[in-house]
Amino acid sequence: MALLLVGINHSTANIALREKVAFPPEIIGEALYQVHNLEAIEEVVIVSTCNRTELYLDYRLSHNLENLDSEKAENNLLMDKQRNIINWLAEFHKLEPEDILKCSYFFCKEDVVRHLMKVSCGLDSMVLGEPQILGQIKSALAVSRDLNVVGENLERAFQGTFSVAKRVRTDTAIGENPVSVAYAAVTLAERIFSNLSSLRILLIGAGRTIELVARHLVEKGVHQIVVANRTLDNALEIASKFDAHSALLSEIPQKLVAADIIVSSTNSQLPLLGKGAVERALKQRKHKPMLLIDLAVPRDIEAEVGEVADAYLYSIDDISDVIEDNQKSREEAAVQAESIIEQGVGEYLKRVRSLDAVATLRAFRDKADGIRDVEVQRAIRSLEKGDSAEKVLESLARAITNKLTHSPSVQMKKASAEGRNELLRLTQELFNLDNEDEF
Repeated sequence: MALLLVGINHSTANIALREKVAFPPEIIGEALYQVHNLEAIEEVVIVSTCNRTELYLDYRLSHNLENLDSEKAENNLLMDKQRNIINWLAEFHKLEPEDILKCSYFFCKEDVVRHLMKVSCGLDSMVLGEPQILGQIKSALAVSRDLNVVGENLERAFQGTFSVAKRVRTDTAIGENPVSVAYAAVTLAERIFSNLSSLRILLIGAGRTIELVARHLVEKGVHQIVVANRTLDNALEIASKFDAHSALLSEIPQKLVAADIIVSSTNSQLPLLGKGAVERALKQRKHKPMLLIDLAVPRDIEAEVGEVADAYLYSIDDISDVIEDNQKSREEAAVQAESIIEQGVGEYLKRVRSLDAVATLRAFRDKADGIRDVEVQRAIRSLEKGDSAEKVLESLARAITNKLTHSPSVQMKKASAEGRNELLRLTQELFNLDNEDEF
């Protein structure tokens, strides 16, 4: 058996191609069945997100190849399998194989496990350390499990990965410092005001960024939030999640008067808030300071607002330092994570190697049991004929010892004659022959 991974991600392919090779829920089942039915594929898991499509496979190697123990031959075979998967992927999505091949990456054996661990820990994500990917990988495994297209080999690799991901989250700070602009905006506000809980916040927009800002503010203890948007229903949708109020963009001049902090993020092509409106609001506020954070591109707030006394305007470029600081913290944690991952890969390989010995150990025990059973029956017959019990026991012990040691003795003599002294050293280690005090 051999593990194989074929994939594309945000680093190797643009969004146009990633969209084309994605597997939405309604087709993932058929895709898994088709891959599983390809020649020599024993197990398959497909991880498909907006940023990556990865096929994790377990291949059945030919008996002859396993006997040859040729790493080069095995790798050549797996390279051929990679091309087969690319061809299938292209056919399934009605694309040209070369278009996928030039954007794909390929891992085999323990490198598959290493990559899977990095992905699960968020080290291979667009946003370093993001936690969502782990849940997506767990869901992908669950789908394969439900469809009976995953077995003990991939199951073992994925479960080992989940343990490593847990250790990374527990033992490092990889996810402690968010790096989104939404979090950075709230962090900036907290640095300026120190305590946000008593402040009034005006959020302009109703997209994902504004929703994240609202969530971070609520986590900081903020209770007075107004969400303003061109469409009231969209504003209501976000406001209802955080016990906030909603308003239309036309109401912003009135809402400005009460707002200590304004955060804006819309898709407007023209500014929504100008210098005049801010000046009028500050006059009514008796020049109580106002913090304005513009996260939009193009900008929602005129640059001239920054010239107004008591108005403190920050653009998305101005908060980049916050993002960079948190990104640096995550990068430092990523170094620790890499070390944990290497430990995890080592532990995985140990488990796999120990399982490789199971068949040999079972055969050895079966042979020993067979020798014992034959000699015990012979001893019983001797006792039934009236032979001395002492002589029968001595004969039984001698016979079992001779039969168990006969084949190893022959092989050791042969190895010695051929100069293969390594076998003799391993035999000494296997039977602990250097320990004179054992008996």
